[in-house]
Amino acid sequence: MFGRKKEAPSAQDIVDQQATEAAARSAVTGKGAPTPKRSAQEAARKRPLVPEDRKASKAAERAAVTEQRLKMRQAMDTGDEKFLPLRDKGPQKRFARDFVDARFSLGEFLMFGALLFVIISLLVPASSAQMVYVLGAFWVMFLAVFVDVFFLSRKLKKRLGEKFGDVERGTVWYGSMRSLQFRRLRLPKPQVRRGEFPA
Repeated sequence: MFGRKKEAPSAQDIVDQQATEAAARSAVTGKGAPTPKRSAQEAARKRPLVPEDRKASKAAERAAVTEQRLKMRQAMDTGDEKFLPLRDKGPQKRFARDFVDARFSLGEFLMFGALLFVIISLLVPASSAQMVYVLGAFWVMFLAVFVDVFFLSRKLKKRLGEKFGDVERGTVWYGSMRSLQFRRLRLPKPQVRRGEFPA
């Protein structure tokens, strides 16, 4: 009259059903391999402190250092930021280099002026009247270079502030010291012609 009641699922049926669902989920979202044991992971990470073949290890290390130096040398010629030394890296340092290389600086010839002064001082007696004029000319040149570097540093700081907002520490000094080097001897090598100021 009431009909036959459905049998309640047994505990074993519930466990089997959950296992089947878990297997289906792992087949879709699983990583496809069992998690390795901790001991296996540690063994894979272990490396000998002293390599078995020391000669081969040293040769490989020398080759890597040589390659890195070669890339750095090429970067000095091309201005490639990736392999430049840390002191030359960054957009502000590049801007400072381009700004200094685009202008004519009196400091470029300070080294030659000093060398000329040394040669003349060896040829002219220190007690002669001509030595006073030589010394005076040297100090006039030195003062002119100082004034030129002063105005360069102020202008460079202003341009860096306009372009980047905040001026990194040491960038203005970096550009000022570069202006004292002869243009052809500067490293990294100039990438702009004279008059080609950075935007």
